[in-house]
Amino acid sequence: MHDYVIIGGGIIGVSTAWQLQKRKPSASILLIEKESELAQHQTGRNSGVIHSGIYYEPGSLKAHFCKIGVEETLSFCRKNDVAIEQCGKLIVATNKLEYERMLALYDRAQENGLEVELLDAAMLETKEPNVRGSGAILVNTTGIVDYTNMTRKMAALFCNLGGQTQLDSKVVGVNETDNIVDIFLADGTRVAAKNLIVCAGLMADRLAIMQGLDIDFRVIPYRGEYYQLPANKNNIVKHLIYPVPDPHVPFLGIHLTRMIDGSVTVGPNALQGFKREGYGRLNFSVIDTYAMIAFPGFWNALRKNFKSGLHEFWNSIWKHGYLKQINKYCPSITINDLKPYPTGIRAMTVRRNGSLIDDFLIIDSPRTLHVCNAPSPAATSAIPIGSYICDKILKD
Repeated sequence: MHDYVIIGGGIIGVSTAWQLQKRKPSASILLIEKESELAQHQTGRNSGVIHSGIYYEPGSLKAHFCKIGVEETLSFCRKNDVAIEQCGKLIVATNKLEYERMLALYDRAQENGLEVELLDAAMLETKEPNVRGSGAILVNTTGIVDYTNMTRKMAALFCNLGGQTQLDSKVVGVNETDNIVDIFLADGTRVAAKNLIVCAGLMADRLAIMQGLDIDFRVIPYRGEYYQLPANKNNIVKHLIYPVPDPHVPFLGIHLTRMIDGSVTVGPNALQGFKREGYGRLNFSVIDTYAMIAFPGFWNALRKNFKSGLHEFWNSIWKHGYLKQINKYCPSITINDLKPYPTGIRAMTVRRNGSLIDDFLIIDSPRTLHVCNAPSPAATSAIPIGSYICDKILKD
C-alpha cells in the first residue's frame, strides 16, 4: 500500500513526485512509467526551449505557470548542474500582416508583465546578420535546456528523498473504491494506493476512461517533424528565431532553435498523426486511428483546420515547401542543409464539438487527480505545475 502513486515518467509526473516527497517526507510515494527510461515521449522530443510566456492569454494558467516556470527552471538547473543557456528569442515579422500581428503580440507581452524589446529591420540585422525581416520582438528571458537531463535530475532527487520509481510498468486497469485505488499492470501485478495522480500525456484520456471517468474530450496526436543543420552552420544565429504565429492556428510555426549541445534544429511542423507514439517516417496504429476517427471532435476539428492541415501535409512531403517557411526569415539555408532529426508527437486535446483545449485541464475524483491536458509550455512550467498539483491533492 502506497500513500501516493504517480503514473507517468515525463517531466510533469516526475516534478510532481519530487515535490510531493519533499512536502511529505514520511509518505510512501511510487512513480510508475511504462517505458524502460524516463522522459521518452513529449518531454524528450521537443525543441528544448525555456519559454517566456509571451504568447499566452493573460490570466490563463498557461501564462501564470510559464512566467513562474522560467525562473524556477533556471534556478533548478543552476543549483543542480543541468546545462542551460539564456540566449534569448527573436520573433520575426516578414510581411505587413505579420508585422501587425507582431505589434499585437508585443501588447500581449506588456499585459503579461514581460520585458521585451521592439526592433526595426536595421536593429534586427545588426543582432542577426543572417536573418531578414521588417521587425522583431526580442525576448531576452527565453533560454534552452535538455529537458530529459532535467527530468532525470528531478527523479534522482525524488529517490534520494525516499521515493521509488518503477519502470517497464504499463498500466492496464484502474479501479477506485471508497478506501483505495487499485492499479493493475500488464505483467499481472497490482499496485495499491491511497491516492493516485495521473500525468500520462499522450495517453491521458485513455487512463481517465480506464478509470471510468466521464470525459468529453480525446487526445489527438500531431507529428512535429524536425531537421538539423550541418555543424558548419551551428553559428548561423545567436538567438532562437521564431516566425510571428498565426493566431488562428494552435502552433508556433517552424523556427530555428539553438540546442544545448551547440547544434541548430529547424522545426517543427504540425502534421496529423495516426499513431500516438509513432516517431518513424511512416507510422500507423489501427487502435489509435480508429479511436481518433470514431470521435466526432476529430472531424469537427478537421473541418475547422482543413486548409492549414493540408498546407502542413504538403510541406511534409515536399521538402522545398518546408524550406520556404524557413527562407522567409533566413534565406541562406539551403535544401542540402536540412539533415534528419528525431520526430516528436504533440498531444492536442479536443472536445466533442471540435474545439481545442488550449489551457491546462485537471479533473479529479475523491482519490485520484488526472492531468488531462498539459500543453506547451508544460516543460518550462513543470515545477509550478507540480507544485499546483501537490496543493490540490494535499488540500483534497
